[in-house]
Amino acid sequence: MGKKLRIDKYLSDMTIGSRREVKNWIRKGRVYINSRPCWNPDEKVDINEDEVTIDGDKILYEEFIYLMLNKPQGVVSATRDNRDRTVLDLIKDTRTKDLFPVGRLDKDTEGLLLITNHGELAHRLLSPKKLIDKVYYAKIKGKVTKADEEAFLGGISIGDDKPCLPAKLDIIVSDTLSEVKLTICEGKFHQVKRMFEAVDKEVIYLKRLSMGSLTLDPSLMPGEYRRLNEDELKQLKCLTNIFN
Repeated sequence: MGKKLRIDKYLSDMTIGSRREVKNWIRKGRVYINSRPCWNPDEKVDINEDEVTIDGDKILYEEFIYLMLNKPQGVVSATRDNRDRTVLDLIKDTRTKDLFPVGRLDKDTEGLLLITNHGELAHRLLSPKKLIDKVYYAKIKGKVTKADEEAFLGGISIGDDKPCLPAKLDIIVSDTLSEVKLTICEGKFHQVKRMFEAVDKEVIYLKRLSMGSLTLDPSLMPGEYRRLNEDELKQLKCLTNIFN
């Protein structure tokens, strides 16, 4: 037997309506459970086994939501903000009241951001003990050199108590405006920008390409998102040792 919820919570969780609206619909006989009318908002339903309909339309319960977002510049990685648009403001076709971004990208950073309501999976992805790789593409003001590669691989100091863990720096273009791919396994505050500042260079464009097993879908334009497919979700759960 699966998880059970009150029918009014079941429906309000799916943003079908507010608790008050849902209770009104139930009392009017518009809600059915397993083809029989439901008159009691307190009645419990099994989210996996029971069929719930409103006016004949089936309402499936989705406990966990997993969205891949290509975060654009100019929005903040937060659930709410008094000044700026947040990443949740970009989500239009699903419920958002319990969603949150997994980790943070700076306001001017683009790229992969996982949006979910699965707290345990998010916790494990962000845990410092897991050392989950994060890959970034960056444009750098200044000529990035082999010496920088070696410095990053050796664990560069950015002013914290401990130096950064070894990071893999791949040079794509080495010129006055360089292009690189950087793989880190930490999530320190402004880490990528501070790493390049430590070698007297400046990040002028930054985009996250991947996080662990999850790679940004190249078809997603900045601001676009989609649900994870079955393979992506399976790999994420395997990575975090979550098997339900």
